[in-house]
Amino acid sequence: MALDMLNSQLLQAAGGGGEGHTSMPPPLPILQGRPAPEDDVEVDDELLPGMADEDYSAQLSFQTQSKDNLKVLMDNFSPEQYDRFEAYRRHALPKQAVRKVIQQTLGQQVSMPVAQIIAGFSKVFVGEMVEKARTVQARRGETGPLSPDHLREAYRMYQDETGRVGAARPLRSKRLFVR
Repeated sequence: MALDMLNSQLLQAAGGGGEGHTSMPPPLPILQGRPAPEDDVEVDDELLPGMADEDYSAQLSFQTQSKDNLKVLMDNFSPEQYDRFEAYRRHALPKQAVRKVIQQTLGQQVSMPVAQIIAGFSKVFVGEMVEKARTVQARRGETGPLSPDHLREAYRMYQDETGRVGAARPLRSKRLFVR
């Protein structure tokens, strides 16, 4: 009974009339994040460049390899590292606040994509500082929350490893994590 009803619905959707059933047009596909195309509007294929097949398969291969690498990494996390990683993935710096700080610092307007990129780099930097501060804390044999001393030492270690942060000296001689 259910199979007959399904077959009749499929016939209706395909435009075939069933016994005593009105035919309905097939449903339009749902496009995520895009408005439905108009029937009378033509899309110029030159405006939407396609990706070559080898580029597409290379990108898929890279994405698959990245997912596999992340899975291997996550499988080797300790429970504490896993909890920190999940917290890292859940949280983001507010893009509007980052944009405001950038605009105040530079004295120029910046677009939201630029603010989003800076927020991403900032999040990575904060993650590195926290991991280095945890290392400092463990090396000292201390437990509990991180202290400003742990962060200062982590920042000093970061500067020793990478050189001075930024290409020039900070404006007005501002330094991070100063006592």
